[in-house]
Amino acid sequence: MSRIRTLPPDLASKIAAGEVIERPVSVVKELVENALDAGATEVRVDLVHGGKSLIRVQDDGWGMDPEDAALCFRRHSTSKIFAEADLERISTLGFRGEALASISAVSRIVLRTNSGGPRGTMVEREGDKLVSISDTAFPRGTSVEVRDLFFNLPARRKFLRSDRAEIGLAARVMTQAALSRPGTRFVLTHGDREILNLPPVETLRERVYQLFGGESLEGLMEVDYTEDGARVTGFVSKPLAGRPGRPMQHLFINGRPVKDRILQAALSQAYRDILEKDRSPEAVLFLELPPEALDVNVHPAKAEIRFLDSQPVFRMILRAVEKAVIRETSVKDVPVLIERKTKPERMTSDDASPPLPGFGPDSAGGFVAEGFAGTWGAPPSRPGPRVLGQYLGLYIVAADEEGLLIIDQHNAHERVLFEKFREAEVRAGWPVKALLSPVLLELSPEQAQAFEDVRDDLATLGFRAEDMGGRSVALRDIPEILSPARSAEAFLALLDEAGPEKAEDRRERLLAGLACRAAVKAGETLTPEKTAYLVEELFKTDQPLLCPHGRPIVLRIERSRIDRGMGRPPR
Repeated sequence: MSRIRTLPPDLASKIAAGEVIERPVSVVKELVENALDAGATEVRVDLVHGGKSLIRVQDDGWGMDPEDAALCFRRHSTSKIFAEADLERISTLGFRGEALASISAVSRIVLRTNSGGPRGTMVEREGDKLVSISDTAFPRGTSVEVRDLFFNLPARRKFLRSDRAEIGLAARVMTQAALSRPGTRFVLTHGDREILNLPPVETLRERVYQLFGGESLEGLMEVDYTEDGARVTGFVSKPLAGRPGRPMQHLFINGRPVKDRILQAALSQAYRDILEKDRSPEAVLFLELPPEALDVNVHPAKAEIRFLDSQPVFRMILRAVEKAVIRETSVKDVPVLIERKTKPERMTSDDASPPLPGFGPDSAGGFVAEGFAGTWGAPPSRPGPRVLGQYLGLYIVAADEEGLLIIDQHNAHERVLFEKFREAEVRAGWPVKALLSPVLLELSPEQAQAFEDVRDDLATLGFRAEDMGGRSVALRDIPEILSPARSAEAFLALLDEAGPEKAEDRRERLLAGLACRAAVKAGETLTPEKTAYLVEELFKTDQPLLCPHGRPIVLRIERSRIDRGMGRPPR
């Protein structure tokens, strides 16, 4: 009997749909892109249960007549391309004709559309089956309702993430769409809650302000660079700005949002010597290339692209950032700018907050590392690794009977603080101090969603923030361990790191994030007393070899290895 067989059509369509539609955000992305390709000036997305129960996308674009409405669900039916040569000059977001067919194969779907006639058309489908097609009263434009996603693929449905996680992904897609089309209104709701409502604006600068607020915009500089028929525009971090942790980077090629390692690597290279070591550049960058210089048809979800030659693209990003930095700083000579190493100013002891009670004798005082108040106790009181010194401002070199220890000072302090924070919670709760002047923060859509989910956890950590309308919050209380100068930055970083885990796991993640923000930074010079105290406290913890984020802390070089390298007989 033959071992090769042709799959049944319904099974083949489900497999094909799984390549395009991975989760609710895939549906949102495909339908929003269709709306924008149809010339929409307003796009509204409504979700229920994170999109698992309902995704509704409505636009005021061109709409379809009855014939097109019936045809659009066939696989590879499209109005975007007509011949093979069209693949070399694609200018639309969609082009394959797979979106509606794939969505329909794994959901119950209702399409309402009107191209401007007296009546519209309604098409109802369940999986691959047509339920009905009829006339309906509907204005010019299109509405697609997708219900019960993966109802006929329970194995796929059970792997969907929490509502909060799915909403966050949808908010990011809408954020990218809004950045690419400032002149279009975008609305995103979840149940009765409005997550985004962005009126049309004239410029990208105004859109960035709408989404991320004035404070974020102040840390960005404008980019506009042209070379050999290609152009880079948008906004990137100013020198010495940037962002700790996960950066805000939105990259577009010919208006299409992409995840591209070449562009990300170029950004990192451009900022190598003009940002602090613990910061990453923020960017909203648009790269315009001749369509024939890239291939957008390399990924089922169209999230990746391939360049005909990536090196000129890499160099363009470098030059665009360099030119923007020169304009921002009024520096004439690029080599001087690139070679300059700027260290952050040290804060005075007046800026430091007192040490967290229970972390050691008050006489030890507080220690400030780039705006954070760490805590240090008395010198070691028991035998342990003997500190020999500090290397490169990064590592502590110590020795024990078995050999040498190279200790990452930041990761070590992070582990110590993490353990202390957990002990403080169990013992006496979290010491808090009130800010004399509340700090007003404008949250991004993803941060606003995260704040709703973790505000109680943040409050027990010492961060008390109040809603001020829209996506604005006022930060009134902060943990006593933090200095006021960096409390807002730490608060926003924790929102960025908040994940969809269970409550207890999320709590651990937030504690780890706070420990990371409060720990001594790479490049800090420590006194012998502080290095000795840190090493002693590290080896009191339950896990001295890994920081709370899983990074290594200690590298051991055994005495036997040193002896072999020196040609000495083994001991």
